Amino acid sequence: MAALYEGYTLCGLAPAQNLSHSGIQGIEAERDNDHVVVTDSTRSVTLYKVSDQKPLSSWTVKQGQTLTCSAVYNSQSKEYVAVSDSKVIRIWKEEDILLDKAFKATVSSDVWRVHCVAGGEPVVLFQRGAVRLLDSLLSAPQQPIEEVLAQEEAIRWSTNIVAESQQFMIFTTEQKGDHFLYLQRLNPNTLQRYRLEREEPGLSPLSFSASYSDKHIRLLYLYPNGHVYQSVISVRGLVADEEAQALPLPRSLLLSLPVGEGLLEAASAQVLDEAHVAVVGVPHPSAGAGKDFLCIWNTNFQTLQAGKEMAGKIYGQLWSYSNKLLIPHGKTLSVIPYECPKSSLASALGKLRQSKTEESKAPTSVPSWSNILHEEKAHPSRTVETRKTRTTRKNQSAPSLTNEQVLELIKTLTVEEVQREVEGLLSRTDIQDLQPSVGQLASTLVSRSLDDPAFYTPSSLAQLVHTRCLCYSVCPDLVLLALERKDYFLCQLCLQFFPDIPEAVTCACLKAFISMPDVDAEKLSLEPDSVSVMETLVARERGPLGLQNGFSPTSVDEDRSDGLGGGGTRVEDKEKTSAPPEQSCPVGLHKAVLLNEILQTAYSDSFLLPHLKDLSSQHVVLFLQYLQFLYLKYSQDAFPQMHGLRSPSLAQIMDWVCLLLDAHFTLLVMTPEAKGLLLNLHSFVKSQVRLVSELGKIESSLQELNKMKVKKDVGQYSIEIIELF
Repeated sequence: MAALYEGYTLCGLAPAQNLSHSGIQGIEAERDNDHVVVTDSTRSVTLYKVSDQKPLSSWTVKQGQTLTCSAVYNSQSKEYVAVSDSKVIRIWKEEDILLDKAFKATVSSDVWRVHCVAGGEPVVLFQRGAVRLLDSLLSAPQQPIEEVLAQEEAIRWSTNIVAESQQFMIFTTEQKGDHFLYLQRLNPNTLQRYRLEREEPGLSPLSFSASYSDKHIRLLYLYPNGHVYQSVISVRGLVADEEAQALPLPRSLLLSLPVGEGLLEAASAQVLDEAHVAVVGVPHPSAGAGKDFLCIWNTNFQTLQAGKEMAGKIYGQLWSYSNKLLIPHGKTLSVIPYECPKSSLASALGKLRQSKTEESKAPTSVPSWSNILHEEKAHPSRTVETRKTRTTRKNQSAPSLTNEQVLELIKTLTVEEVQREVEGLLSRTDIQDLQPSVGQLASTLVSRSLDDPAFYTPSSLAQLVHTRCLCYSVCPDLVLLALERKDYFLCQLCLQFFPDIPEAVTCACLKAFISMPDVDAEKLSLEPDSVSVMETLVARERGPLGLQNGFSPTSVDEDRSDGLGGGGTRVEDKEKTSAPPEQSCPVGLHKAVLLNEILQTAYSDSFLLPHLKDLSSQHVVLFLQYLQFLYLKYSQDAFPQMHGLRSPSLAQIMDWVCLLLDAHFTLLVMTPEAKGLLLNLHSFVKSQVRLVSELGKIESSLQELNKMKVKKDVGQYSIEIIELF
């Protein structure tokens, strides 16, 4: 049977004030289908990586300008294409920052949409029905554009598909209550016009969806009365109809959905495959009124196979990419992973019984977020494996409880009994079958811990995190609970294993870690490998005072004498003329371990900066001092690379230095305690600039060395003189 898995939020929405529109104009797949381009209804285009739930880039047109066409990605040229103010075509690359400085071309007629299929050339559809390939249009932007549509005829929906190695533009129109379908083939150009059969008086289709299979284009459309129709058109034998006579378009009733009282107002149906249709905004047959659902229907057997209630208002928008449904509802854009295995009558009726082997191979048996997002198989940790061997003999004689029974028991059992039940559950040999329940188990434990201050099971929660079946979206209260209970070991595990921790929670962890006294931090029990990394780093003696990664400590005085000293005059302040501080860690060992986890957490600059501004000046200075310590240690050529162990990279360290300076530069300049720190950071940057400058001088010589042929037989010892000019 088809399945809908636990969803997660891709981004927030800014719906219209009257909630008539979600604020999203369009969503297009990009690259590998793990990236989507979201265009809002006003001025912005944002690129998201779906699996990380993070925005990668964002572009905005100027105030007073409006995006009138959703952006698409041209995989051939690796460029984005959008239209502003109906006539201005904009083209830019991902590295471009300002849309106003990117390529622009003004055309002679209003554009309806730009469509681009994977591997194909973008196609422009004008509001009056004309179609042009983008390159052809840009060769003469002011070329005259013909009018294809009749008077008072307007486009309602459009898409672009590839069939028989040819591109087809498909769009529907409305004229005085009649609806038409246009099928435009490109190269050679042929246009066919069809008339849709009328539904009940006054009813217009709410949504359209098109797919291609077996040399036929299938058009699916949903009406407010719940009727879902399908029309099938052969792509062969299309001929140009110069008189644009509308042929009748046969249709068949595919589904008759329950609508309750009245008619549907905002609903959408999307083809998933030949046997399954996703529908949003239609009531669930067995749910009460006033609830909106996302459902998957089997069209072959007329059965509802999966349903999920959607909180908030439904706007009648639905997109499907790479086994994920994207749905705006309320004030969020949600991503719902789904599976549609090959259907049979038994599975459609829920009567199919599979063997253990078949179940373990089926993708629907692994709905954990770690697997859905990263396609990894979850393995129990070493700790779990050790406990499994220890408890197997103990549980062999006793009958195993089901997952549902354990979930009920942990609501009332004591802490020790709960830990024993969870340990026994995770120690079973069929750990793969438990993955769907790990999220429910964690949520139940967290919920009880929040309600009952006397109840807390740190070891059980740590075991569940170690299974790698959890992420922040599945159990969002887990990290906050760990902070509340000051369980920093659990916080460390969550930072290591959760790829989707929001920036606000990351900053909450940072505040808790950096404000903790070193004495208390040293009492914590943390992950051993991360502690050994810091022990190795701190135990190393100070490196030689020569040039280290472009930074020479002996040049600090020289660097400080200008730039920040003012007018080239050496400042006689003792703090500025003294040698750089010893490379001693400004925080305790265990606090440093926790701060390292913060440095390695994924984030987006634009979302992180506002939360960083909440840090106090004392904590900012301390964190910068620690980052300076790491920088000095990493700059030593002799620093050992800890292969296989988690440790922050030099790039991550410098990124966080930049973030803190961006968020608190004015505060730091006004803080006397930060003056020496800022001078040191200034000298670091200046030394790096000097290094790059010196390397640039010998760049051509190094390139010539790379081109030289190496002698194959040089013997055991040789001296070779290379002249550089």
